[in-house]
Amino acid sequence: MTSTPTPTLRSHQRTPVAIDVTVNGVLNLVEGRITDLSEGGAQIAGASMPARSRCEIHYGGQVVYAVVMWSEIDRMGVRFPYELTHGPLYNALDRARTAAMIDPAQIFHSQRPATFGRRGLN
Repeated sequence: MTSTPTPTLRSHQRTPVAIDVTVNGVLNLVEGRITDLSEGGAQIAGASMPARSRCEIHYGGQVVYAVVMWSEIDRMGVRFPYELTHGPLYNALDRARTAAMIDPAQIFHSQRPATFGRRGLN
């Protein structure tokens, strides 16, 4: 009899982002893009390091420490041992979450001119 694995519950909401970062590992320095971010970790595309290795993520003058949880040829998932609570990377996460809550129609109406065409021109 086999049992099905129980899905892991995440304690933080993941947010889609596009943040270019530099990832510094023990033996290499690579450029990557965070595509998925939360206070507890990130998915980084374009960078790959061995699972269980430690690395630093450099963004906006901030260094965030991380542990590689899984790795594929062109991306990896990292966990932050210290939860994001402040700094440039946290601010980028906060901006992305705020932008995701705005209705696209609100953006359109806020950028639309008050008049259309020649009406309103005197």
